[in-house]
Amino acid sequence: MSQATETDVREDGIIESVSGPVVSARDLDARMNDVVYVGTEGLMGEVIEIEGNITTIQVYEETSGVSPGEPVEGTGSPLSVDLGPGMLDAIYDGVQRPLDVLEEKMGSPYLDRGVDAPGIDLEKTWEFEPEVTAGDEVEAGDIVGTVPETPSIDHKVMVPPDYEGGEVVSAESGSFNVEETVVELDNGEEISMRQEWPVRSQRPADEKQTPTTPLVSGQRILDGLFPIAKGGTAAIPGPFGSGKTVTQHQLAKWADADIVVYVGCGERGNEMTEVIEDFPELEDPITGNALMDRTCLIANTSNMPVAARESCVYTGITIAEYFRDMGYDVALMADSTSRWAEAMREISSRLEEMPGEEGYPAYLSARLSEFYERAGYFHNINDTEGSVSVIGAVSPPGGDFSEPVTQNTLRIVKTFWALDADLAERRHFPSINWNESYSLYRDQLDDWFVENVREEWPETRQWAIDVLDEEAELQEIVQLVGKDALPEDQQLTLEVARYLREAWLQQNAFHPVDTYCEPEKTYRIVNGIKTFNDEAFDALEAGVPVEEITDIDAAPRLNRIGVQEDYGEYVDDLEEDIAAELQEKY
Repeated sequence: MSQATETDVREDGIIESVSGPVVSARDLDARMNDVVYVGTEGLMGEVIEIEGNITTIQVYEETSGVSPGEPVEGTGSPLSVDLGPGMLDAIYDGVQRPLDVLEEKMGSPYLDRGVDAPGIDLEKTWEFEPEVTAGDEVEAGDIVGTVPETPSIDHKVMVPPDYEGGEVVSAESGSFNVEETVVELDNGEEISMRQEWPVRSQRPADEKQTPTTPLVSGQRILDGLFPIAKGGTAAIPGPFGSGKTVTQHQLAKWADADIVVYVGCGERGNEMTEVIEDFPELEDPITGNALMDRTCLIANTSNMPVAARESCVYTGITIAEYFRDMGYDVALMADSTSRWAEAMREISSRLEEMPGEEGYPAYLSARLSEFYERAGYFHNINDTEGSVSVIGAVSPPGGDFSEPVTQNTLRIVKTFWALDADLAERRHFPSINWNESYSLYRDQLDDWFVENVREEWPETRQWAIDVLDEEAELQEIVQLVGKDALPEDQQLTLEVARYLREAWLQQNAFHPVDTYCEPEKTYRIVNGIKTFNDEAFDALEAGVPVEEITDIDAAPRLNRIGVQEDYGEYVDDLEEDIAAELQEKY
């Protein structure tokens, strides 16, 4: 028996019909996007269409057994999330119900329908330290105090964006729960540690700025060739088994974001289980504390109701914007937006809307744009600066990048990491195809790499791109006539490109050292390969046969730079040995 049956349900409307997750009700006094409770069990739903006396609702829970004639209760409020201390180290479903609390309520890991819980613990007390005193003037968005939410993150308590602000009357330190007033203003406004915000509305900011700082991922192919900016957008499309989820796990673990919001949108349960099991045991490389101390997980797996997928990405982006307002850099991983689009397609078909390409709704592109445009590097209304970087995985059927979700996503995002099934089959990971991927942030991030890594970064990267491009052209000839039929300089180019692929672009996510590669190490590896290239072509011009050049003892050691913890001295010695061995030959 559901716990929802223990409460009284007010009959605002009556169910007219039920079609999967879509329910029609009559005589319901509601507005668009209002949250309603459907049936005698009180299943949560959201109003998505109003036509005359008939209101259409998408229900976020399984609707089997719900029948016409049952009551529908309106709340008068849109779908909102609870914002405040306690969101980090939490695991939510798609509508921000904490899964551990639901399990405790039911006394079983098998959740019944109609069970609800607030997004944050309303009873737990937190130590509040004010940053304002009586007489200070505050405005909407201003930070009035801090709470040590986790060992890694201080939670900033802010004036809600919809408050007028005014003069502080009282602000005292102490232990409070999230609903108690911590700061009182002269106009009667009372500020607590808890806010509510509708998930489909973007939180206000003062200005959206051009991002100029990279989101350093520790993955050589990303930082070296296709970087994403803090506040940028990226898509990772690829077929089944090509490494989308592992790539996002690596970004969640190693990217230099202050906060990570990981949204499992319609993916298999075992993949979310891996996140839930691994993240609490992983050490944050930045702070040394537990990785979960700066992570919020939203688990909406493929066996959960399809309509909840439609809301989970909005829940995640709203939580990300809230931490952005505190001045933090937030990385949001959405895995995968294809499952979200499929949920929209199912809802649209049950509404009998005119389908677009491949059955997706005509507004697919608009919905994707609304989601990705909430990313950015912002100057906030409280004079802090923060960012939300959105990295969305796309799961095109059969790896077909021409399908609508991939194509519409490509029109929006500025970084494209194309996963390749052929590379994955050859066990080349990350299996990102360097000939198809791109980053539109590369030029605007060069100044940061020049200042913080090496002045030669842009030139060295461009050299690597040129070599890989030339290899792609030569491979077509090799397949026809064989490698030995090529001129010696082209044979040498293929050998250099092989080292770029194997020593630089390939990376072992499960090796304790190679799993993360700082930008300096990324540069040293490619520069070591360039040293081999320069010395090898000098030897070739001096008349040394290409077989002798490629057969030197030092060259294979290039493949071992990635696993060297103290790589600096190793690369110095290696470059000297390469030069010495080749120069001996002429």
